[in-house]
Amino acid sequence: MKRVFITGASSGLGEALAAEYAARGALLGLVARRGDTLAELVSRLPGSGHRVYALDVTDHAALAAAAADFLASAGGIDVVIANAGISAGTLTGIAEDLRAFERILAINVTAMMATFAPFIEPMRRQAAAGERGCRLVGIASVAGIRGLPGGAGYSASKAAVISYCESLRLEMRPFGVRVVTIAPGYIDTPMTRSNRYPMPFLMSASRFAARAVAAIEAGVSYRVIPWQMGIVAKLLRLLPNPLYDLLFTHAPRKARHGAEGA
Repeated sequence: MKRVFITGASSGLGEALAAEYAARGALLGLVARRGDTLAELVSRLPGSGHRVYALDVTDHAALAAAAADFLASAGGIDVVIANAGISAGTLTGIAEDLRAFERILAINVTAMMATFAPFIEPMRRQAAAGERGCRLVGIASVAGIRGLPGGAGYSASKAAVISYCESLRLEMRPFGVRVVTIAPGYIDTPMTRSNRYPMPFLMSASRFAARAVAAIEAGVSYRVIPWQMGIVAKLLRLLPNPLYDLLFTHAPRKARHGAEGA
């Protein structure tokens, strides 16, 4: 039985990932701020023994305590998915947006590090004992491939996630622990429903979760989902700056201080 710990689990991608893993018989530790929503989610999931932790991932002590509780109750860990994240339109130079920048980075980046930290040594010990299925999974975004106007906070946070997970992947490789970066494109969730512009290749959360879990189980280093957005992301990365600037300076923007994630 897989033992899976997921942050941001009460809605959106986290809820879909929880449902996919539960359907595969996993034992889950689910983290989100909304305890009532987590309890309702668990009541709908197959299996028993799932544990819920109502906390804000910026409370690193509470997050570490949740990790310790799950490790003790589950007898170890197989997959940790740092999924908690928020998105909001932000503009540099507007004083009140500084707090939005700080919260986006605190939840999307620093909390990812705090999520993984308590599981590093247990995973190293398990790998040393011959368990080769340990995975640390960071949820990034295609928005981290290139900066988008009006979304500097979110783009910066997801670019940081991509680089952070790459560094961690190299650090954990000698110990037999895989680090997987999943970069979603446009997935139909409460977060993306606030977007006021067309979203190409929009995918349901359940389809995303099935493909993400397959990539996690395969231990791939990096995967963009859906694959079509992976091609778009590669093309955008290759565009010279002058051409990119010409095409995207007036691109549609997120609403300032938009929807928070789980």
